Amino acid sequence: MEEMKIKSSSFKDGEMIPTKYTCDGEDTNPLLEIRHVPDNAKSLALIIDDPDATRGVPWDHWLMWNIPPRSQYIQEGVVPSGAVQGTGSNGKIKYMGPCPVKGKDPHHYIFSLYALDCELELPEGAKKDELLRAMEGHIISKAELVGMYGR
Repeated sequence: MEEMKIKSSSFKDGEMIPTKYTCDGEDTNPLLEIRHVPDNAKSLALIIDDPDATRGVPWDHWLMWNIPPRSQYIQEGVVPSGAVQGTGSNGKIKYMGPCPVKGKDPHHYIFSLYALDCELELPEGAKKDELLRAMEGHIISKAELVGMYGR
């Protein structure tokens, strides 16, 4: 079976994320395409973070889990039916687009997609450390897409 993939028609892996999907634009999530999810996956989880953020701690831009495993897309500006969102580093339960400090090098934004062998019993608003703990021992496959953005 082919390796699970996450990609976007808005930008290619390693390329710049269009302004529309950042704090300088509409601050809405880009269309994400999901391919080759393992047949035994019961749910998907998505973490978008910025490892270049200050303080040496990745900045969490979007946390989402219990995405239906047969989803082929996460539509622009839409949370998939049945999916649960967590609390990002800004304290909000929603997508937060790239917004690095002006005048610095572009930051990397990592879109990590996980195929899990179960649905997670996590409440809406959980933080990334809780999500990562809940996923331990349940990850079947992982795929990444990296976008860049600078101001």
